[in-house]
Amino acid sequence: MSLQDLIDEAVAIETDEVVTLAHSRDVVLPNKAGTMALITLDNGHDHTKPNTFGPKGLASLNSAIDAALARDDVAAIGVTGKPFILAAGADLTGVPKLTDREQALNLGRIGHGVMRKLVDGGKPSFAFVNGVALGGGLEVALHAQYRTVSVAAGMLATPEVFLGLIPGWGGNFLLPNLIGADNAVKVVVENALNQNKMLSGPEAVKLGIGDVLLDSADFLEQSLLWASKVLTGEISVQRAEIDRGDAWDAAVARGKAFADVKVSGAAPAPYRALELIATAKDNDRDRGFAAEDEALADLIMSEELRSGLYAFDLVNKRAKRPAGAPDKSLARPVTKVGVVGAGLMAGQLALLFVRRLEVPVVLTDLDQERVDRGVGYVHGEIDKLLGKGRIRPDKANQLKALVTGSVDRQVFADADFVIEAVFEELQLKKTIFADLEKIIRPDAVLATNTSSLSVTEMAADLEHPERVVGFHFFNPVAVLPLLEIIRADQTDDATLATAFAVGKTLKKSCVLVKDAPAFVVNRLLTRFLGEVSAAVDEGTPIPEADKALSALGLPMPPFVLLQLVGLPVALHVAETMNRAYPDRFAVSENLAKVVAAGKGSFYLWPEGKPVVDPEVEALVTVGDKPSTAEELRTRVLTALAEEIRIMLEEGVVAEAQDIDLCLLLGAGWPFHLGGITPYLDRTGISEKVNGSPFLPEGLASLPKGTASLT
Repeated sequence: MSLQDLIDEAVAIETDEVVTLAHSRDVVLPNKAGTMALITLDNGHDHTKPNTFGPKGLASLNSAIDAALARDDVAAIGVTGKPFILAAGADLTGVPKLTDREQALNLGRIGHGVMRKLVDGGKPSFAFVNGVALGGGLEVALHAQYRTVSVAAGMLATPEVFLGLIPGWGGNFLLPNLIGADNAVKVVVENALNQNKMLSGPEAVKLGIGDVLLDSADFLEQSLLWASKVLTGEISVQRAEIDRGDAWDAAVARGKAFADVKVSGAAPAPYRALELIATAKDNDRDRGFAAEDEALADLIMSEELRSGLYAFDLVNKRAKRPAGAPDKSLARPVTKVGVVGAGLMAGQLALLFVRRLEVPVVLTDLDQERVDRGVGYVHGEIDKLLGKGRIRPDKANQLKALVTGSVDRQVFADADFVIEAVFEELQLKKTIFADLEKIIRPDAVLATNTSSLSVTEMAADLEHPERVVGFHFFNPVAVLPLLEIIRADQTDDATLATAFAVGKTLKKSCVLVKDAPAFVVNRLLTRFLGEVSAAVDEGTPIPEADKALSALGLPMPPFVLLQLVGLPVALHVAETMNRAYPDRFAVSENLAKVVAAGKGSFYLWPEGKPVVDPEVEALVTVGDKPSTAEELRTRVLTALAEEIRIMLEEGVVAEAQDIDLCLLLGAGWPFHLGGITPYLDRTGISEKVNGSPFLPEGLASLPKGTASLT
């Protein structure tokens, strides 16, 4: 079957594609270098709807390249994008319509067939990377023989592995052969699994993905000038020699070890990508692309991809339109922020507020030493950003000048938004709020970063309880994107709208949560950890308990998570939940003993590997009824299915999708599992525990409009 036949067949399947057209125009190059057919990718929308490649878009690009190749008067071909966007990868809306493997296989063949004409067509080709270039967008640039990159370009990456795919249009073959296996493993696997880390334009050029970095103000003009000099021989592009010895194999081995840590073998995509990079060492282009086609077809038809697309849709659509959020027009302006406390969490909050809101932020604490330490922490973190080149010196000076501290809470008198970040003790927080109410304006928002306490009770004795809201961040604040916004019984719409507006400006994904003990993430994590702790108390060895849950590909084992959360914090939340729901939340006596002994972990870490602390082992008392790995997994998942059903019945969140969103963004639930509720549905646990699935149509019907890799 010819390439055109494959395109025609694929176009017939896909009917809802937002088509990215390839507009071609002739450009007379400087230096008498001839005429370039400059192809501009543009879907007709502004930068908020990026270019993507579906069958019709690939057909348009194919026609544009063919037309340029057929002309004797065209000296070279150039490809660029609409303002700020080259292309954001494949249009994934059509994936659910691929009903058999052959259709999926052809999708890879089409992408390879069209894009490789840039290198095989017989004319010099250039990609002018003017902005976002993700997945297939970056791959079309990789097929070109030469690449310029704008200094302002951001979001350059191959994020497919994050979703359960592989770079399917040449990335696994072209990248290692361009920048070496070590860098390719970093870009394709490590960055993708490291919270989908993106490259900036300068970083991409430093790695060798781009040949030259050009200023953004006149990027296209400078790119055309540079291209003309390449064509006339004035510039000779030199690229680093690729190490095809043991270093290639070592890079792949490192990538596998990294994938093992991140997904514990539970997701196939990173391992398939690594296999392709490994074979790219000796494969030619034809064999490399054919292997990509096969891997892409397997993964497109996999459960992991469908799961990843469901999770991706939640994070990129539902998170941007929070269910139950009031009209944003009700939000009040925030021109000054107060932070009560100057400890580590308070410092993290102050840093986030000043970076995103760029308004005065003032911290208070009990004594000047604490205040100075808190302000010093924020200033130090700003200096680190400056040292890494993340901000300019003038911006660093501006941000540091905005962050101050005081032991006198009167500094909050003109604040619009005050958040407390002190110890989790209800009476302490109530006392602080009572004190603040005498100082701040009646319309100023009082926010609490409590992780488990009742916001309603915290506000009960205030004259204006309507302006109190829960604003629960997750640690580390700069990394985890979730913000649980808790509406207390008397929180009014203006306060809630202000909280959502602030959360959006902070670049957090906000979910509206009812004022219920421990809210969403901590409630489910506490139930999860409670069941694991109970199994250990009954006789399951700690390492075996940790290992039992690794099959899910969770970001870390339970007892490592306990260490990260902090054993005293975990105990405190467990006690809070036990008081609220004693029939489902127990308090582990062994955990209480370990905390009382001042231990920060159940493990010691000689040589970076966890070993149960002998002193902890001597403290705990265990039974003689250990669980098998399968028994423990079933126990934990059964408990979670029950708790989620109860939470939905209580109206803690609007829908099951919000539970999924919270765990994806606040607890690191793996994307390849798609969300906790569809996973429980697929495994039959929802039906077994609750009599019905959480999502009526399960994962068979993906949300309409799941789009590109942005």
